[in-house]
Amino acid sequence: MIKAIFWDNDGVLVDTEPLYFQATREVLAEAGVVLSREEFIRISLREGRSAFDLARDQGAAPAALEDMRRERNRRYAEFLAQGIAPLPGVADTLSALHGRCQMAIVTSCLQEHFDLIHRHTNILHYFDFILTREHYRHTKPHPEPYLSALRRSGLSPGQCLVIEDTERGLHAADAAGLACAVIPNELTAAGDFSKACRVLDSIHQVVDLLD
Repeated sequence: MIKAIFWDNDGVLVDTEPLYFQATREVLAEAGVVLSREEFIRISLREGRSAFDLARDQGAAPAALEDMRRERNRRYAEFLAQGIAPLPGVADTLSALHGRCQMAIVTSCLQEHFDLIHRHTNILHYFDFILTREHYRHTKPHPEPYLSALRRSGLSPGQCLVIEDTERGLHAADAAGLACAVIPNELTAAGDFSKACRVLDSIHQVVDLLD
């Protein structure tokens, strides 16, 4: 019986991945590095690496890479500050599940960005706890984020379900011994989700999984 659902944030609850791609692509372009949509999907959403590895491979020094990351984070924050709404169906689904099980957000998003994203989404009250990038040493696809959530929940792996949209997130859940349902989106639709317990067409189907 499912007693907890651990939700990914970006791409599942909010459509922020295209903004992150845009900010990263702009900064890399100014350094003379071209980041294609396909490379972003492969490097970031599938493999869970930094797209700035492309600049490193072309000889960028560590200090320069850190400057690029800071500038990307600044631009991404500017995009987020313009306002983010939950994806369609998110509020209704969370409302339907509220009180039926524990719910948590488990994300690799920085806390400052997370706060900007959810400044006006009005959905955080549905969650029992939230884990952001600052809560763990390793990010997805490493299992640490979901192992941290598992410990926080006090439940066994068989009592928890993960909702993800990317291969890196699925790999993190699987490595933590957790069942994972995937809701692909435009950026992740071509991914390999063979290890998922279900591949869903809509977030509304999560309610059926609990039943």
